[in-house]
Amino acid sequence: MVLLHVLFEHAAGYALFAVTEVEEVGMLLPQVEESLMTVGKFSSIVKLAAFSPFKSAQSALENINAISEGVLHEDLKLLLETNMRSKKKALLGVGDPKIGAAIQEELKITCNTGGVVAEIIRGIRLHFHSLVKGLTAQSASKAQLGLGHSYSRAKVKFNVNRVDNMIIQSISLLDQLDKDINTFSMRVREWYGYHFPELIKIVSDNYTYCRTAKFIGNRKELSEEALEALEEIVMDSAKAQAILEASRSSMGMDISPIDLINIESFSSRVISLSEYRKGLQEYLRSKMNQVAPSLSALIGEVVGARLISHAGSLTNLAKYPASTVQILGAEKALFRALKTRGNTPKYGLIFHSTFIGRAAAKNKGRISRYLANKCTIASRIDCFSEIPTAVFGDKLREQVEERLTFYETGEAPRKNLEVMKEAQLEASEVVSEIKRKLDKKERKRKKREKRRLEALAAAEGENEEAAPQEEEGEASSKKKKKRKSEGDASENGIEEEPAAAKKKKRHSAPQEAPTSERKRKKAKVQQEEDES
Repeated sequence: MVLLHVLFEHAAGYALFAVTEVEEVGMLLPQVEESLMTVGKFSSIVKLAAFSPFKSAQSALENINAISEGVLHEDLKLLLETNMRSKKKALLGVGDPKIGAAIQEELKITCNTGGVVAEIIRGIRLHFHSLVKGLTAQSASKAQLGLGHSYSRAKVKFNVNRVDNMIIQSISLLDQLDKDINTFSMRVREWYGYHFPELIKIVSDNYTYCRTAKFIGNRKELSEEALEALEEIVMDSAKAQAILEASRSSMGMDISPIDLINIESFSSRVISLSEYRKGLQEYLRSKMNQVAPSLSALIGEVVGARLISHAGSLTNLAKYPASTVQILGAEKALFRALKTRGNTPKYGLIFHSTFIGRAAAKNKGRISRYLANKCTIASRIDCFSEIPTAVFGDKLREQVEERLTFYETGEAPRKNLEVMKEAQLEASEVVSEIKRKLDKKERKRKKREKRRLEALAAAEGENEEAAPQEEEGEASSKKKKKRKSEGDASENGIEEEPAAAKKKKRHSAPQEAPTSERKRKKAKVQQEEDES
């Protein structure tokens, strides 16, 4: 009898499920397939043996990263040691063969993947919240969503200065711009050629032709006065003079002002695109020097960017062997050669490097193989070094130069070990200098931050001190107003009574009226008596 346990990795934690004992694991497949959609039937076959929840979101992220890389994490190791070591003849089913190999290597537990294990894991994934007590479907989905976001963020979050996505987009745009500018320039040549056909032979460069066509406009209006400005555009006095002479005896047709306006407008667009292309090339050069300085120094920014773009990323390029890098970009020729049993290509994108063009025809294959080897080393140094520098790239370039000289003259190049030792010493000095500069910048930034916080604290203190003073000022102003009103009343001969007296007077006023009335009546009665 075989006791099968299935390991399931969830966003909430690790779960270990025990499956009913059978003579062979394959016998479980029909039962699992029948009970897969029903919770009651499935729970009779698969029962929860142990559950180890993740302590925090950070712990969950660490565990999922370890699983994705095929590494056995300490939390998973503890769960398996606790629940699997005591059970002999136990078989562990896992979904990922990499993690299964790691478990088998470290814990000596027999692991099984595929077949019935895949079906059981499918059922566990479907009914997980029902099989684990205290876990609802809503909380499970929340855990999955949170961990998914954290995992994706961690994978995407690289150093901003070393993101190779920008290089891939830039080189793609650069290639597209080259095609578009070439097409548009040919359109300008054809369009303006009706009016001034001789200019096409005199000015060969597309960008200069568009600038010249825009400057000249109507060829009949071109005079000696415009010769100096024309020289600045074509950068050649002989060419400028030839243009002036050709304009006077041109075979071109006359052109209307509205047609000329459209040609000039289109020429302006082509000029602006060409200028943008120059700016984009500078941007690409700066990004390549940040992301892959060694590869740029070895093979050039444009060819290096094309290699990264074709591979998909710098990391992918670093993983490729030298033989793949050598024919990268010549896949069609390779498969055609394999299909027809012809000669395979000797080089792909690295053909655009200057080294292969300088080599003799018989040495092109040898130098391309050597260059691909050095490109692989340079890309790995750029990808995996903490602070990439161009030192290794310069040394590798020297080695390729020495190899070219060796093919031509027979002069023996330096040993690779010597060159790499020199490069390592120089690189350590450069890295220490860069670190010193970075530390200096960090200290300056901290000082600025400290000053800013102190200024904010001082401003808050001043505001707190100013608040009681304002209150005192308001109270004193109220007192002054009161004194002023009292002074005005005394000047008018009216003495202001105290508030208590006023109140007493107000209460006593209604009682005074009856007493005065009684006195009047009494006086009247007394008068009547006297008269009688």
